[in-house]
Amino acid sequence: MGKYFSIGELTRSSVARREGIDNTPPPDAEIRLNQLIDCLLDIVREMWGGPITVTSGFRSPRLNEAVNGVPSSQHVKGEAADITVGNPEDNRKLFELIRRSGLEFDQLIDERNYAWIHVSYSAENRCQILHLG
Repeated sequence: MGKYFSIGELTRSSVARREGIDNTPPPDAEIRLNQLIDCLLDIVREMWGGPITVTSGFRSPRLNEAVNGVPSSQHVKGEAADITVGNPEDNRKLFELIRRSGLEFDQLIDERNYAWIHVSYSAENRCQILHLG
């Protein structure tokens, strides 16, 4: 558990609850979720200076399929979170803050014109920045 984020927060899913899907991460994914929290999310939250909402974190393979995620999604590995600070304008500011921060990350993705931001952290971070319509 980090200063601002928890494993529970990164595994919560309304789709899993509605569909009766167990979204408990295996031990290796839980380790990676803690790394994501400690090495990226908590630091970003501290830099932002206000709340950041996780809209999607870990996804079990069954949950990932239910939400039409790609099978190779970093969410399944416990390496990714989709985050928002409430609106596209502020999400754009958060995206730029992360991009310019010098923090190690694997991917930083503007999803749907800053509707949300995908961030990921892995053992081999690529610092890849993408904009997906």
